[in-house]
Amino acid sequence: MPALINLQHIFKVYGSGNTEVRALWDVSLSINQGDYCSIMGPSGSGKSTAMNVIGCLDRPTKGHYFFDGQDVAQLDDDALAIIRNRKIGFVFQQFHLLPQLSALDNVALPMVYSGIPAAERRERATKALHQVGLGNRLTNRPSQLSGGQQQRVAIARAIVNRPLLLLADEPTGALDTTTTEEVMKIFAELNRGGITVIMVTHEPAVAQLTKRVVWFRDGEIVDAHMSPDKVSYGTLVE
Repeated sequence: MPALINLQHIFKVYGSGNTEVRALWDVSLSINQGDYCSIMGPSGSGKSTAMNVIGCLDRPTKGHYFFDGQDVAQLDDDALAIIRNRKIGFVFQQFHLLPQLSALDNVALPMVYSGIPAAERRERATKALHQVGLGNRLTNRPSQLSGGQQQRVAIARAIVNRPLLLLADEPTGALDTTTTEEVMKIFAELNRGGITVIMVTHEPAVAQLTKRVVWFRDGEIVDAHMSPDKVSYGTLVE
């Protein structure tokens, strides 16, 4: 499989002198198309900064980032916004659904910015909601849905533009154990369908359901190809 993500000697530094913070320091990482990996590490390890760079939400201070063959490290805001809209789907711990909109309209929203006609938006949003098991909840607003159902709507919204990459930041952090298992099954199904999935998590049980763990510490990658069974309750199993 070709590399979808290729970080080459990425640095991200905030401040200078005595206030300098090295959020990422000489990080190189390759993730192939179709991979399913989790990013882990203690608080302040750089995993959230890495996610922001990978998701084109932030630019590195130095280095090259090739996403789908294009060096995106120093693109301007407009160019990055286009890549995020067309090629990356985002799922967060907080669902970020618009309360006044139905599940269908929330899912269809990213397609508005892509210029997709209304009839196609409705068709694709309906299909995405069926894909996450919410075909009977199209007209429900977020307040009429459980937390797990709201996260499913958020996942449907993330995949409706048919992204190459699904980037999830603590997607199960607000869910109970049973709902977490249901949501993780959806991620696994999407990955089997060909979507590359990268998940930032602090939960060992969640990381163990992915295929590969990338472990960060102090802004650097400790292990880029850790087996998920080496993770136990936030520590490495020696």
